[in-house]
Amino acid sequence: MNLKVNNDTCMGCGACAGLCNFDGVTLHETRIEFTEGCNECGWCARGCPVGAIETT
Repeated sequence: MNLKVNNDTCMGCGACAGLCNFDGVTLHETRIEFTEGCNECGWCARGCPVGAIETT
């Protein structure tokens, strides 16, 4: 599975970063980035309140 952030939808709330148990998501100001810790489990996508993280 691949994860991608739709920056037009993302509101920069950081909910995804708070959900990740692997420190795989970071919030830089209002932009989400995936780190080396991301194992692409998709937990961040399921917890995003606006559906900005897409799985492919």
